[in-house]
Amino acid sequence: MAGTILVTGGSGYIAGYLIRQLAAEGWKINTTVRSLGREAAVRATLGVPEASLRFFAADLTDDAGWAEAVAGCSHVAHVASPFPMGAVRHEDDLIVPARDGALRALRFAAGAGVRRFVLTSSVAAVAYGHGDVDRPYTEADWTDVNAPGVNAYAKSKTIAERAARDWVAANGGGMEFCSINPSAVLGPVLSDDFSTSIEFVKRMMDGSMPGIPRLGFAVVDVRDLADIHVRALNAPAVANERFIAAGPFMMMQEVGQLLRARLGTQARKVPRRGIPDFVVRLMGVFDPSIRQVVGELGRIRAVDSSHALAALGWKTRDAGESILDTARSLLERGIVRA
Repeated sequence: MAGTILVTGGSGYIAGYLIRQLAAEGWKINTTVRSLGREAAVRATLGVPEASLRFFAADLTDDAGWAEAVAGCSHVAHVASPFPMGAVRHEDDLIVPARDGALRALRFAAGAGVRRFVLTSSVAAVAYGHGDVDRPYTEADWTDVNAPGVNAYAKSKTIAERAARDWVAANGGGMEFCSINPSAVLGPVLSDDFSTSIEFVKRMMDGSMPGIPRLGFAVVDVRDLADIHVRALNAPAVANERFIAAGPFMMMQEVGQLLRARLGTQARKVPRRGIPDFVVRLMGVFDPSIRQVVGELGRIRAVDSSHALAALGWKTRDAGESILDTARSLLERGIVRA
């Protein structure tokens, strides 16, 4: 099935791959950017036929442009959401645009008669604030935003997804809604403007990471993440569904070992030594961005994607392949110099 779709946040990493796949499958795509001054650069990066893609200026925090962007669309993929690299001054700097942006997109989608709305959420809305859990998290789990140590990003994704679901229940009419909840997104970069989750591979490869802390994450490839969005857009029935999109959980030390083993001298700057937990905690006293991850030291937050496989036939490729493709693309583009 192909129709006309609005993909929000068209200059972003995930949206870029989604737009490419949709165009290849014959969809007509509207996309939002905060400024139309970016249109030429984004078009050049995406490389999709000009007739397949139209740009509209719209912001998560303002109504301007949304009615025009969604007019004539049967589907919406709401991908846009703030995800800064460092700490924010106040958690509302993330929570408010994430929540209000999702509600704004829903409101205008309903007004335009959109039939299906797919929200890009996160495993950050699933796996935090639970204490010690000895099983993989599933779609039935929700992050407890009131628990100690839950960071602003996890709060923003949880609050935004819950608010969206509540809005659809009260106001959605016949519009079908579902969410995709990805883990750390890796894969080849399309340009020098890449996602926050790529940054740790870059820092490993360029030598700016002095050692490897006891941190880890589940990996999903951006190409597979685009694919699960398209599957959710096309599936016969997804109303109120939630789909975790993630591969295996990997510690950063494993990632470093893989890079060194497979890339040889190109990975010579990847650190070998670990950073003791007490050093990371001390660094966090002075660096707010490090302070955000102190509570994750040694934690394993495995998640279960079997529901997406059963309902959508989706699976992610080997995590090692995604990590290596990420590193190779950073080298090929000169973002990292070996």
